[in-house]
Amino acid sequence: MEPRIEVVSEKKLIGQRLVMSMARDRTRELWQGFMKRRKEIGNLIGAHLISMQIYDRQLSFPEFNDSIPFEKWAVVEVEDFEFLPQGLESYTLLGGLYAVFIHKGLPSDFPRTAQYIFGEWLPKSDYQLDHREHFEIMGDKYSNNNSNSEEEVWVPIKRKIKE
Repeated sequence: MEPRIEVVSEKKLIGQRLVMSMARDRTRELWQGFMKRRKEIGNLIGAHLISMQIYDRQLSFPEFNDSIPFEKWAVVEVEDFEFLPQGLESYTLLGGLYAVFIHKGLPSDFPRTAQYIFGEWLPKSDYQLDHREHFEIMGDKYSNNNSNSEEEVWVPIKRKIKE
């Protein structure tokens, strides 16, 4: 599961957010609320959905645990913020360097993918985690709760500093 490395340009996003932790997972609540409102958003770029996580501080894989709070967003990419439906929020992802992995399988299989990314690939790579947004793109091959589902996992990275 080798990633591709990509530079992401700025993205304008519209959606909803909730604060949660892995132990107090509110993902279902977030997406149910967002999907009811999705059709109100104009100027879409593509038909894909984006799930984005924002952490308060830089975390290393060993110190991450189920109680660490983070902001989770359910969003779509838009051309501009000219029409922002009431009750939804805008967010500008500034972009940068990302490692892009493909997660295949059910959401319950994701810990195995995360273990590979953060526990195996990242420590052996020429990169380190960067303190920016993490996100997943759910495109044409995504099918919720289907074992054949695929989504792209975008991990913010930067080159390791050589000593």
